Amino acid sequence: MSTVLEGKVAIVTGGSRGIGAGIAERLAQAGATVAITYYASPDQAELVVKLIEDKGGEAVAIKVDAGDRDAVRAGVREVVERFGRLDVLVNNAGVIDVKPIADVGDDEYDRTVAVNQTSVFVASQEAVKHLQEGGRIITVGSINADRVTYPGGTLYVLTKAAVAGFTKALAREVGPRGITVNNIQPGPTDTDMNPADGPRADGSRAHIAIGRYGTADEVASLVAYLAGPDAAYISGASIDVDGGYAA
Repeated sequence: MSTVLEGKVAIVTGGSRGIGAGIAERLAQAGATVAITYYASPDQAELVVKLIEDKGGEAVAIKVDAGDRDAVRAGVREVVERFGRLDVLVNNAGVIDVKPIADVGDDEYDRTVAVNQTSVFVASQEAVKHLQEGGRIITVGSINADRVTYPGGTLYVLTKAAVAGFTKALAREVGPRGITVNNIQPGPTDTDMNPADGPRADGSRAHIAIGRYGTADEVASLVAYLAGPDAAYISGASIDVDGGYAA
């Protein structure tokens, strides 16, 4: 195990599966104590915790509805109270519903904006109260903020473009405190939400320069780098990890 994050405490929202689980495991491998949040999948969350603990790491799972701003704030505070500090916030929780704009209902709109956009703002707002010099805020956005190759993505893309802009603004605000803020933009990645053998996979793969889906671990490796000391001079950036999808 690496020790570059030894003594650090990290939160990964939506860390019970997919990219979030990969990020949690990778940060733990680098030595961080990791708190993952989940909402609807407690068994999967506990499995991620066990995988980390079995490899000698420390982790905890906390139930948080990413669509509830009070719950998001409370989740960040709970981690700080439990471990005495916070060093890395990874805003990963997200939802996607692909459909024509005319068919998007108000409830769908409100939920998607709450989880993908408002939770990023609120978690970051609470985190900056506790982060010290060397702190990191990393958001998992989407390459669709820059390139959209399919119809029906208006609502999802709205939220992912918003967090890319938010990243720049927050980086300016907290930079003088030695805190970096970055946004990573995965392309098609093989997860249960978007499997490499799913119904839309062939269409997506046709736009990927290297011709295949990415893996959660490939995305997580970038997050782990940005969380570490070698990335101290990277801030306000949206970094693509997309196999050339946007090339």
